[in-house]
Amino acid sequence: MTQDRPVLGIVLMLGFCLTAPLADAIAKLLSDRIDVAQLVAIRMVLQVVLLAPVVLVARITIRWRARNYRLSAIRAVLHMLGIGMMFLSLRFLPLADAVAIAFVMPFIMLFLGRFVLGEEVRHRRIIACCIGFIGTLLVVQPSFAEVGWPALLPVGVAIDFAFFMLVTRQLAKSVDPVALQLVSGVFACLILLPLFLVFAEQPGFHVSWPEGATWMLALAMGVLGTAAHLLMTWALRFAPSATLAPMQYLEIPVATLLGWLIFRDFPDGMALLGIAVTIAAGLYVIAREQRLSRQGSEAPNAAPPAA
Repeated sequence: MTQDRPVLGIVLMLGFCLTAPLADAIAKLLSDRIDVAQLVAIRMVLQVVLLAPVVLVARITIRWRARNYRLSAIRAVLHMLGIGMMFLSLRFLPLADAVAIAFVMPFIMLFLGRFVLGEEVRHRRIIACCIGFIGTLLVVQPSFAEVGWPALLPVGVAIDFAFFMLVTRQLAKSVDPVALQLVSGVFACLILLPLFLVFAEQPGFHVSWPEGATWMLALAMGVLGTAAHLLMTWALRFAPSATLAPMQYLEIPVATLLGWLIFRDFPDGMALLGIAVTIAAGLYVIAREQRLSRQGSEAPNAAPPAA
């Protein structure tokens, strides 16, 4: 069992918070040069190319039970849909707005835990989730008024990745995280190939050969996207999720800074208010979970505290 090393875990999560928005920023740069399906394909192919040697050299097993392969295939589909919707949203939305709207995911996870997994969710956390969702709507509203339905794509991303996380939780109990990323990437490639053959003439599936800087940016996007996923996975190996969860909200200010530096986009007043409300509600939910977790470990036989 890996020993907790909180400082290392925090450093790795900081790396994720810097890397993930940068990968999204590059995807936004590429969104008007390469079709969405090809961007997703590049991302997944590079994931396989980068991780296959690691699995071979480290002799990490990918001999799993049939159930794990089925779950990994489902995870691959969810992963492709999620990043595909995110890449498409970046064609229409400022980077900070898209990332902030997608941060409705923790609230969706809480409701899924309550209604899908049967976990106990008390009223204060539900209220915080509702407030966080209102904050997300404040970000969506000006974007929706400007671009229409594409402003809802990050909400789709949040719903998709909430289910993605549920599936990942089931797999993480029994498989190596690097092997999981490799197998998911292989499934994604196997699924994408026939889709390109069938829908080659349809919008979004056009295949082009990137030139010069475009090709380098596409490679950078795939490498950074894969690295971000691994940084988060490794961070969770060395530090508890309760320690790392608040740090994920650093993605929003990093995305805001990158959006301003690269695209000269900056959230307007209502969007900034919505981002602040979303972050505050999310941090409250995390703080509440940490408090209840500490109380539960200190008094395991006591009645659960009122929330």
